[in-house]
Amino acid sequence: MTRTELYDAIERIGLVPVIKISEKADASGLAKALTEGGLPAAEVTFRTSAAPEAIRKMKATCPQMIVGVGTVLSMSQVDAAADAGADFVVTPGLDPEIVRYCGFKEIPIIPGVSSASGIQEAISLGLNVVKFFPAELSGGLKAIKAMSGPFGSVRFMPTGGINASNLKDYLNDRSILACGGTWMVPEEALEAGDFDTIRHLTEKAVRTMLGFRLAHIGINSEDEAEAKQTAQMIQSLFAFQPNENPGSIFMDSYFEIMKTPFLGEKGHIAIATSSVERGKCYLERKGFRFREDSAVFRPDGTMQAVYLEQEVAGFAIHLVRDPQLG
Repeated sequence: MTRTELYDAIERIGLVPVIKISEKADASGLAKALTEGGLPAAEVTFRTSAAPEAIRKMKATCPQMIVGVGTVLSMSQVDAAADAGADFVVTPGLDPEIVRYCGFKEIPIIPGVSSASGIQEAISLGLNVVKFFPAELSGGLKAIKAMSGPFGSVRFMPTGGINASNLKDYLNDRSILACGGTWMVPEEALEAGDFDTIRHLTEKAVRTMLGFRLAHIGINSEDEAEAKQTAQMIQSLFAFQPNENPGSIFMDSYFEIMKTPFLGEKGHIAIATSSVERGKCYLERKGFRFREDSAVFRPDGTMQAVYLEQEVAGFAIHLVRDPQLG
């Protein structure tokens, strides 16, 4: 996997669990729990001697999983990471020798930085993705936004103090590639082999990250006259105000009355999400397919909306960027 391919894959996942794994822990069970919960990624820290074998087991159990090695402090640990089949290396700080050695070994590295000078040194070494660590103690999202001005080409993977309460704030910033977090893998649950709890917490973290919610319901009409009749009925019932455009009539933000038959036997259901790209990839990993020709993009290149191939009870389903995000 090239460095660019790795970054793209991590960005689509959005959240990378950071894990300290002991000799007692079941790495295979952990890999299944994370993948089934919706996060096929992990950063296994090199804080225990069990880490290399754990990485091998995780990759063997879930080959599609992206597994990196964290807390790498030496070139010998880079060797151990590569031998274990790790997809990338993460360091708590920026060591130019380790960065160059990772280049020699052809394994992507995401070094830790917490200052403008660290970012500038990373750029001089040919890197454009860094770990912002420790994130909250180093100023959090405000610091990242301040540094994104002079370093607009750099993407950040903040770790340290990221949790369910601030995850979406971080990920809603375009300079953030993904976040690292620990709360979905409690140490006590991992030690006890309680993978149901880990799976549940992972699913909950994914739901928090994606923020799926009902945006509006679309209703198909045979023609414009029928659409206006339906809109008048809804207005008289609920006092929702019409906003007419060439193809449809929105009733506040709750209904979209189509002037001609559109996708879906009966209409469509729009599901808002904080990231259409991440929501799409999440559902694709669950086996759902999308109509790629239906994708709509924003001026900045991010996806605004896209339809699933499958219908539900006669309704087409599409993801849409949450309008609350602007």
